[in-house]
Amino acid sequence: MRIIVTENYQEMSIKAAKVIASQITLKPDSILGLATGSTPVGMYKELINMYKNRELDFSTVKTFNLDEYYGLSEENDQSYHNFMRENLFVHINVKKENINIPNGNVLDIETECENYERMIRESGGIDIQVLGIGCNGHIGFNEPNINFEASTHLVNLTQDTIEANSRFFSSIEEVPTKAISMGIKTIMQSKKILLLANGEAKADVVYEMIKGKILPEVPASILQLHNDVTIVLDRESAAKLKDNVV
Repeated sequence: MRIIVTENYQEMSIKAAKVIASQITLKPDSILGLATGSTPVGMYKELINMYKNRELDFSTVKTFNLDEYYGLSEENDQSYHNFMRENLFVHINVKKENINIPNGNVLDIETECENYERMIRESGGIDIQVLGIGCNGHIGFNEPNINFEASTHLVNLTQDTIEANSRFFSSIEEVPTKAISMGIKTIMQSKKILLLANGEAKADVVYEMIKGKILPEVPASILQLHNDVTIVLDRESAAKLKDNVV
């Protein structure tokens, strides 16, 4: 693991954007695994600025998102389809046909999950997967669970995750209780992984991810077994780490 500690959220976002930019520069047809939530928004803003300044070209990039709420249409304001459109896709020159996000509004979930896995394989696999981390250690929507799934699957969200995500909805009752998510194996098959975390609330789980034992109770701890992981933190989320940081 390469651990980078920055001073604040903005610096974290800039550093993360440079990692993605380097990937695209070296391989213009990169397969990007993307994440939603508040953590990567700053990184997306930096990537948009790079595009507008003609430093980046997304025309041959292909994207796969980690997850989508189950039961929300693509047009729903809180869907991850909408999140990605508003926070990245409409601002850059990525081609619509190169954007892939699980469809959370289908009847045959099993087929949707199988098709998503097939598309990732047929694309040659994900070159770099962006991750956030939940306060309970989840990556994607892979919740703490001794039986967490390997491939893309339907997830029952924990109450902690529902409560954390309720800040994006008018009320907690509106938060979906299920989601489609890439599985642990799918994430771990990515050639590179870039994980971002910020804020004091993430300090404990960041420590457990990096320094703790590899346990299903902390899904992100599995990243210790990946051979190319970059973790970008702000000072608050890195507060409990003593060494192995730059």
